[in-house]
Amino acid sequence: MGTLFRSEIMSLCQLVLQPDGAYPVVAELGELGLVQFRDQNVGASAFNRKFINEVKRCDEMERKIVFLEKEIMKDEIKPDELVDQPKAPMPWEMIDLEATLSKLEAELKEVNSNSEALKKNHMELTELKYILSKTQHFFDEREQGIVDEHISIVGQDSLANQQSPVQLGFIAGVVKRDRFDAFERMLWRVCRNNVFLRYEEIEHTLIDPLTGYEVKKCVFILFFQGDQLKTKIRKICEGFHATLYPCPDNAAERNEMSSGVSTRISDLNTVLAKSDDHRARLLKSAASMLKSWLTKVRKMKAIFHVLNQFNFDQKCMVAEIWCPASDLDKIRTVLQHASVKSNSVPILAVLETNETRPTFIRTNKFTRGFQNLVDSYGVANYREINPGPFAVISFPFLFAVMFGDAGHGLIMSLFGLWMVLYEKKLSANRTNNEMWNIMFAGRYIILLMGIFSIYTGLIYNDVFSKSINVFGSHWGSNYTDDDLLNNKMIQMDPGKYKVNALRPTGGNYYMTPYPFGIDPVWQLSKNKLTFLNSYKMKLSVILGVLQMLFGVVLSAFNHMYFRRYINIFFEFIPQVIFLVMLFGYLCVLIFWKWFKYDADSSSGAPSLLITLIDMFMQKSYKNLYDPQIQNILQKVFVIVAVLCIPWMLFIKPFVLRSKNNRKVRRMNDRQAAIEEGDINRPNGRAGAAKSNSSHDEHEEKFEFGEVFIHQAIHTIDYCLGCISNTASYLRLWALSLAHSQLSDVLWTMVMRNALNVVAGNVGGITLFVIFAPWAFLTVAILLVMEGLSAFLHALRLHWVEFQNKFYTGSGYLFAPFSFKVILEQLEGVE
Repeated sequence: MGTLFRSEIMSLCQLVLQPDGAYPVVAELGELGLVQFRDQNVGASAFNRKFINEVKRCDEMERKIVFLEKEIMKDEIKPDELVDQPKAPMPWEMIDLEATLSKLEAELKEVNSNSEALKKNHMELTELKYILSKTQHFFDEREQGIVDEHISIVGQDSLANQQSPVQLGFIAGVVKRDRFDAFERMLWRVCRNNVFLRYEEIEHTLIDPLTGYEVKKCVFILFFQGDQLKTKIRKICEGFHATLYPCPDNAAERNEMSSGVSTRISDLNTVLAKSDDHRARLLKSAASMLKSWLTKVRKMKAIFHVLNQFNFDQKCMVAEIWCPASDLDKIRTVLQHASVKSNSVPILAVLETNETRPTFIRTNKFTRGFQNLVDSYGVANYREINPGPFAVISFPFLFAVMFGDAGHGLIMSLFGLWMVLYEKKLSANRTNNEMWNIMFAGRYIILLMGIFSIYTGLIYNDVFSKSINVFGSHWGSNYTDDDLLNNKMIQMDPGKYKVNALRPTGGNYYMTPYPFGIDPVWQLSKNKLTFLNSYKMKLSVILGVLQMLFGVVLSAFNHMYFRRYINIFFEFIPQVIFLVMLFGYLCVLIFWKWFKYDADSSSGAPSLLITLIDMFMQKSYKNLYDPQIQNILQKVFVIVAVLCIPWMLFIKPFVLRSKNNRKVRRMNDRQAAIEEGDINRPNGRAGAAKSNSSHDEHEEKFEFGEVFIHQAIHTIDYCLGCISNTASYLRLWALSLAHSQLSDVLWTMVMRNALNVVAGNVGGITLFVIFAPWAFLTVAILLVMEGLSAFLHALRLHWVEFQNKFYTGSGYLFAPFSFKVILEQLEGVE
């Protein structure tokens, strides 16, 4: 089998580089994306690696780029998209990039700091302007002795008790509107009615220079008497973060100050506009190169991480890499190209190893989704049969058997086709919606599930729970009109459509099958469910046994490829015989019963379930064919199947023990010959014997008890699994029944009400209104919920019932060093 059905052949290579030429070589290999580096410094901590300082510098540059990106997004500037991915910069270019980013960061921080100070000053002047304008009205009222609804109750009693005018001090300031009520209560409690408070809300919303959020504030003025009260009031203002401003007592001075404040505000607006323009120019220049800088820094960081995995010698750097054997020529070409840039000569040598190799299966955008389903169960062992190509057909087909409705399948296939046709546009619009990303990644799975569902829906003749009459029914009626009107329940005779002695009125079946699928007349019958249940149940058993048998056959290809011939004779052959003798025979009986019994003889047809039970009990209730032949065959099948159990259980462990004993004797004889001096050449056979002896020491020690227990578990699991897995495939029938019944109930409870309304405008309006909830429930329940249920059950049938016959799934994925993969993963995290 080719690489489509097995993982790629992997090679372990040693890469030797000169220190000056290591960086460009790793950069070229990262662009190629076909090499997985092995860490040669596993015991060393991250802080003891050679290039840790370079990694820190890359982290610092990435931090600066993220800072620039936040500032750019804050000003709603869109960074320029990359047309082509930039190459990884050389180490000497790192200094220039660091200097550029540091200069930009420092300049932008300075601009931000100045802008923040200017905005703070602008806000203070604005608040002072409002204080001067509002307090003028307050002072006018104080001079005229006017008290209105804006006068606080804090000091009314105290001022009313004054018999003669007194000289009052005052404090003016602003406080946030949401804190004013608590501020007023605190003044009343602390000052004990000895202050006079006036306030007014600022009509315009102010912008906080620190947070950038809008805030609402109030202007207030407090009149008091005495320095002690003044100290208390200042502490309260400080506690509520109220801002106090100087306010002259004289009206002329207030007018003069207000004029000066207005002039300063005008000047500040001019300076702020220029500062914002300068900031915008800085950010636009950074936005044009932002993504290019980020890509370069991330590539450099990835390269230095890989270089930290090298083993350092005084004159060279050594790395071990996994790579596909078929791509060795590409890798050598890349190394040769990199050597021209670095003026060095990299050395690539293939190593022999007994280590477990990584699993690398090439996929494209069509097969990637199906391969992910397989890998979710477990990564294939190295060079093990890959179930992915088979899942391309079997997975959507088993889904469609459970989901079979041509109407629902059409909607699903159109949705999948839309994602496939517009995949470039949809993939460009990245989103963090995990549900959408999962569906888009499986767009080809959805498309095939919909197409197969259309096929099985036509087989079931089920379109939105209704049947379609394409070829005309192959049933006829020989009842009179009076019979049809006077009898609510009339039974159609499945006999031949003619009059004979047994049927004086004749049968109703034309004795020719419907050309494709189920005859539409069953849609009208009361026993439709009984008929379809029998058909779908038998079909589920047949499909299940065929898929399990196919899985067992695939295990033989694994045994032959890995040269485990003992498994062919003591596992594969008895497994096939056990499965065929019991459940293969059951499938033959299903076909035999379909072909043998017709309408005239079906009343005497035996139950297949009873027949299978009688087969194990060595009884005979009813016979499907010649009783003598059936009894003999069934006894032989049961005996052979039972004999397969000890065949699988006992023979293999004892054969392995015998092989191990012979191996141990050969090693002992060889060791004895060495000790007696029969072999005198140290570099000859004796050296080879010592080498083989040391190699054997690394092999697992043979434990007969462990091998026997493992074989017993495997045998029990297979024998019981054949029974339970066959029963598990009945979920194909169960979910198909549930889907069709839910669809029928939805049609009956919703759409039929609209169709039963009288014709005309009322009927059209009713149908228009009812169609919306029917369509919504169809999509939400039958497509989404039932589709997800059928998807999970099809996944379970592949993982448990099919793959466990041949698939181990205990390998580990090939993880190549690829800039493309690294950048996609980082973008996904963001």
